[in-house]
Amino acid sequence: MKKTFYVTTPIYYVNDVPHIGHAYTTIAADVLARYKRLNGYDCFLLTGTDEHGQKVEKAAQEAGKTPLELADQVVERFQGLWATLHISADDFIRTTQARHREAVTALYQRVWEQGDIYLGDYEDWYCTPCETFWTQTQLAAGNTCPDCGRPTERLKEKSYFFRMSKYHDALLRHLEEHPDFIQPPTRYNEILSFVKGGLRDLSISRTTFQWGIPVPNDPDHVIYVWFDALTNYITALGFPKDQERFQRYWPANCHIIGKDILRFHAVYWPTFLMSAGLPLPEKVFAHGWWTVEGQKMSKSLGNVVDPNQLVQEYGVDPIRYFLLREVPFGTDGDFSRSAMVHRINSDLANDLGNLFSRALSMVVKYFDGLIPTPSNLQDVDRGLQEVSEKVFPHLAKQMDDLAFNRALVSIWEMVNASNKYIDETTPWVLAKAEKDRPRLGTVLYQTLESLRLIALLLAAFMPSTSEKMWSQLGIEENLWEQNIQENGEWGGLKPGKKVAKPTPLFPRIET
Repeated sequence: MKKTFYVTTPIYYVNDVPHIGHAYTTIAADVLARYKRLNGYDCFLLTGTDEHGQKVEKAAQEAGKTPLELADQVVERFQGLWATLHISADDFIRTTQARHREAVTALYQRVWEQGDIYLGDYEDWYCTPCETFWTQTQLAAGNTCPDCGRPTERLKEKSYFFRMSKYHDALLRHLEEHPDFIQPPTRYNEILSFVKGGLRDLSISRTTFQWGIPVPNDPDHVIYVWFDALTNYITALGFPKDQERFQRYWPANCHIIGKDILRFHAVYWPTFLMSAGLPLPEKVFAHGWWTVEGQKMSKSLGNVVDPNQLVQEYGVDPIRYFLLREVPFGTDGDFSRSAMVHRINSDLANDLGNLFSRALSMVVKYFDGLIPTPSNLQDVDRGLQEVSEKVFPHLAKQMDDLAFNRALVSIWEMVNASNKYIDETTPWVLAKAEKDRPRLGTVLYQTLESLRLIALLLAAFMPSTSEKMWSQLGIEENLWEQNIQENGEWGGLKPGKKVAKPTPLFPRIET
């Protein structure tokens, strides 16, 4: 039986339109999933939408729609964008689906039967945009939300509470015994400090609005949006009915989220699962935020970056490459068009595109497009092979750490080594003398084989580019049926196969 790997994005709120931040998280999860599949894993990638709560109810009222009409409209935008960005999701979960209501109800029932839910009065400061209650001491100046800076309102209502305080010691012990549970380390330290400060019981129902899943034992209440939303990760695996599928993939290997929702995933979610007697996810990775040209992204500033527009201007794979190459995953980054154009022209068009075009053009010109047979390897030929043999294990570790930018730097070590190899071996000079023809064949074979391995390693990051490279190299086997371990060994390219006349991988962008 194949090893399994389960990776999730957050589910995205439907009171907003998809922007570059949503794309960033989802591309990262897709790259990890594709890489795992190419390593022989039975990988499950989940994304979806969070459609309940007061925010959605208010946004729908303002738009003159029912909440479900609003959700249906926005869901199409997300699903369309994921198709555009070549996201290979195995499921798209919506919290308005019947299967999700069933899973949330079942989880609530388990926690209830554990004695961990009770009815009480709740009074605190509530931030509707963040769906979060705050104590007076946590508020920012002017009774504003410490997370988003917007006004909060004082609310008092009957509420069902989850005994989160009961799981303080268990969560603290788990954090101390599993320091890799939260990544990167700065986020781990942040949550560790928060938990050490003590956990309060958590209000998990509301009566001030109706748009949500009713509390099973008291339909006047709806289940708090975070109890509802977090359950999506097990809904998609068939919880509670399909135990075979659920046990196959759960616990999740990695929840990829933005740092703004870390506490919900690293404190609330684990304690819910502990109460329900379910295993905890292996890793929660919180990435940073993007600014735009040095400014915070916001609708009021009019600088929200639309990924669909970027795709029209630059293409899908350059965007996927730029977002994961530009900044270390886990830190904040700045999106600028000039930086993106520089990356496309320098890394993609010059380094990789020119290398690929030069190599194939010479095979077409000097060998009628037939891949030559190598012979009598010299030290310079073995040197190129040795670079690839070092890159593969480095990349495996970097991908396990979600160090996407370092992984791309490693792949570019092969790109740069191949460019250097062509410059040192001067195939265009070898082509002038018939006696050098065997040597010319060796040089071009080594270059093409390096490009085959580059295409294999880049497939997770830039799927359509790798498919083009694979096809133009004359390889008949399906790229997505390759295994990096088995097919990543040097010498896999078959001599005698015909390559295509190259078409440019990345047109240069004129500034």
